[in-house]
Amino acid sequence: MNAADLPRVLVAEDDPAMGALLREYLEHNGFDVTVVEDGETAANLGARGEHDLVVLDVLLPRRDGLAALREIRRSSHVPVIMLSGRGDETDRVLGLELGADDYVAKPCTPREFLARVRAVLRRVTPDAEVYRAGALVVSPAGRVAEWRGRPLGLTLTEFNLLAVLIRNIGRVVSKKRLSELALGRPLAPFDRAIDAHMSALRHKLGDGAMLIHTVRGVGYQLARE
Repeated sequence: MNAADLPRVLVAEDDPAMGALLREYLEHNGFDVTVVEDGETAANLGARGEHDLVVLDVLLPRRDGLAALREIRRSSHVPVIMLSGRGDETDRVLGLELGADDYVAKPCTPREFLARVRAVLRRVTPDAEVYRAGALVVSPAGRVAEWRGRPLGLTLTEFNLLAVLIRNIGRVVSKKRLSELALGRPLAPFDRAIDAHMSALRHKLGDGAMLIHTVRGVGYQLARE
């Protein structure tokens, strides 16, 4: 395959050994990889929309990963995976609330990291149908979601959550199923990712958030309005 056809991944990791390991493993598995070692460079490159996926370590010099994520989200909906220490739950939840699509806890194996990268990229491939629920319109083919004619500007994961709910309109979708379909991974014990993404989605929907019902202890449901 020509290098121009390979999925392009930007990795921001300030540990040279870890950066080299991730680059080698991803390139060996068919990715075009750029590695940078600071958040300022990551934010500038990530915001350009020239990559298919951005990986941000939380602890980066010049600008931390969360600040870089904020900057990227001002102009781009590129999928973002955060890398964080296993004990940094607050950073992980904040990253999801700021628009990260997934996080990987360090230390992790290259195989787990690759699986997460592939899972996020798989979720970019949409279907061609247009779904409607009253004033809510969701078009997976164009990755467009509108409420009362207003574009919602959702991240990849927020969009996928909404797409899963509207495909199952009127039915309760469990958190387990939402994690598998929208995050591309099994639901882990005490995993708050779905709730964090759903909170951000409701905020962007504004008064349209009334369509999303929480079914305590089970999952979420999109009403027909």
